[in-house]
Amino acid sequence: MPDLKDQTISDFGEQWTAFRDNPGYYGSAALLADLFGPLLALDDVKGKRVADIGSGTGRIVNMLLDAGAGHVVAVEPSAAMMVLKENTAQGADRVAYLQVPGDQLPPDLELDYVVSMGVLHHIPAPAPVVRAAYDALRPGGRCIVWLYGYEGNETYLSLAIPLRKLTVLLPHRLLVALSYGLEWVLTAYIGLCRILPLPMRSYMRSVLAKFPRSVRRLTIYDQLNPAYAKYYTRAEAEALLSDDGFGDIRLYHRHGYSWTVSGTRPA
Repeated sequence: MPDLKDQTISDFGEQWTAFRDNPGYYGSAALLADLFGPLLALDDVKGKRVADIGSGTGRIVNMLLDAGAGHVVAVEPSAAMMVLKENTAQGADRVAYLQVPGDQLPPDLELDYVVSMGVLHHIPAPAPVVRAAYDALRPGGRCIVWLYGYEGNETYLSLAIPLRKLTVLLPHRLLVALSYGLEWVLTAYIGLCRILPLPMRSYMRSVLAKFPRSVRRLTIYDQLNPAYAKYYTRAEAEALLSDDGFGDIRLYHRHGYSWTVSGTRPA
């Protein structure tokens, strides 16, 4: 039996070779700006050297390229590497591809930024990845991560955690079929959020409502598929970077349900 880390990599390799496309707002630099929130402006990325840990299909890589990044190191350990290369082919002259886990990001790359959007909460032991990010940054460089949050998700988690105990055991085809069914429920919920102050209303109206229905199905699949997922409290999100030496820790409670965290490698 594969260990949890290997199983997670395998799960995402299967996921990202099945769900290859990043249409519309889901693949836009505008969504990257929403993920960064007030912690980092897109203009700050222009001309900079950036690593993206957990690049998947290349969605974040393309966002960074669209924002004007000078060079991007795309780190993806799974079989999705071939999809990543296909989806970023137009900017490949500004991309270095590394098919390794995040903890094998080479040190001393003198990077300006390391980003990891929606990845570390799927890594059972993320500290080695955070340390690798620290070592790859130049002094004064920054690490920005986006994480599932606990605060604001309590109602959702009371439903999702019991359901995940079943869905992580389902084969890919059955989970896809389930995602199709649940997407109708999600779309109805988004409609209700337009008129009622329901849980996660801001996220539903400001983000998921802008996604095409194919991406909403992917979002459901993404929640129900991985072998491991952690929902971080504010204190845990802050400690994730501070425990490995980052300073000037800043947090943004994105749409009241997730955490974007920034830390700086001391000069």
